[in-house]
Amino acid sequence: MIAHYGEALKPRLSEIKPDNIKYISDLLVRRAQLIDMRTMEKNRLSILPKALHRSIKKVINTLQKEVDKIEQTLDELIKETPDWHELMILLTSVKGVGKVLAYTLLSDLPELGQLNRKEIAALVGVAPMNRESGSYQGTRKIKGGRYRIRTVLFMSMLSAIQSNAKFKGIYVGMVAAGKPKKVAIVACMRRLITILNTMVKNNTAWDENLA
Repeated sequence: MIAHYGEALKPRLSEIKPDNIKYISDLLVRRAQLIDMRTMEKNRLSILPKALHRSIKKVINTLQKEVDKIEQTLDELIKETPDWHELMILLTSVKGVGKVLAYTLLSDLPELGQLNRKEIAALVGVAPMNRESGSYQGTRKIKGGRYRIRTVLFMSMLSAIQSNAKFKGIYVGMVAAGKPKKVAIVACMRRLITILNTMVKNNTAWDENLA
């Protein structure tokens, strides 16, 4: 049945990730799991009695050490590949783009720099989709795309709004114009991924005056 499906529809073949890229992707998943566990332990500090705080803090310290080990391994893997190392420097030249987002883009978005701005936004899932049928016109929403990239991009944008004057200006302007905060953040995410796409395509570092 599967063979017949392939013969009839001829789906696009999926490329197997090189070992290092697959390993980076797995490490990022594990890092996210550890951070989730660390957050849960930190939350328990505020609801459980002080008699248990020592045990909780011990677990938090252990989880943090594991996160540190993973981040060290990620750094070493990137340094082993000069092209990735140069791309890493390029991506992190943007204030608000940290190592985790750069690692995620390297492992999960190999199309970065190869598509146009609309295509890359749609691929990540930050392109607004119309909800229209006949005379009905609904609110435009984002959907689909690569969820893990979008999640990391969202967290990165929360930092960029604070540290990057360009994105802070876009966000503040949209909120002042009456846009919901979440809509403003997604718009900034869309702008960021299209800027990063252009930077990689042209092999140019961040320039706030040209962004």
